[in-house]
Amino acid sequence: MTFTGKIEGLHITPRSFLPMRNVEMLELIEGLGIEGDRHSINEAFHSDRPEEGRQITFFEAETLEALKRDHDIVLRPEQHRRNVTTRGVPLNHLVGRRFRVGACVVEATRLTTPCRHIEQITGLEIYEVLLHRAGLNAKIVKGGQIHLGDIIEPE
Repeated sequence: MTFTGKIEGLHITPRSFLPMRNVEMLELIEGLGIEGDRHSINEAFHSDRPEEGRQITFFEAETLEALKRDHDIVLRPEQHRRNVTTRGVPLNHLVGRRFRVGACVVEATRLTTPCRHIEQITGLEIYEVLLHRAGLNAKIVKGGQIHLGDIIEPE
C-alpha cells in the first residue's frame, strides 16, 4: 500500500470529560502514549479503559467534510476526540500495519468505534453516521515529536 498524507490537526486533553485542545506539537512516548493525554499509561488520570493499542488515535479530515456534505453536520477537528486529524491517509485500511508520522512510527491496532460520549460533549447526533468512520487506534513503536504539517506514509 502506498500513500502520502499529512497531519492537519493535533489535539490533546488530560481528562476524558474535558474539551480537546488544538496544539502544534505532540510528544509521543514509545509504549506509553502522548505526554499529557488522557490515554497515556503514565498519566495520573489515564483512561478508565487503558489499552496498549490506544496510545494515539487518528481521524480523517475527509470524514469531517463528508459529515458536512452528506448530513449537514459541522464537526470541528477538536470535537472528534482523536489526537491526530489526517488528510490523504486511508485509516480504515491500516489496521495491523505500521506507518510513519513525521519522525515517529506507530502500529495501527484497530478501528475506533464511536461512543455516545461524543454526542453528550458536542450536542450533535453523530453516533450512527460515524460508524465505520470514527478513526483509528494505534500504539507508539518509535516516539518523538510530531508537528502540524508532518508527512504520514507507510513504513
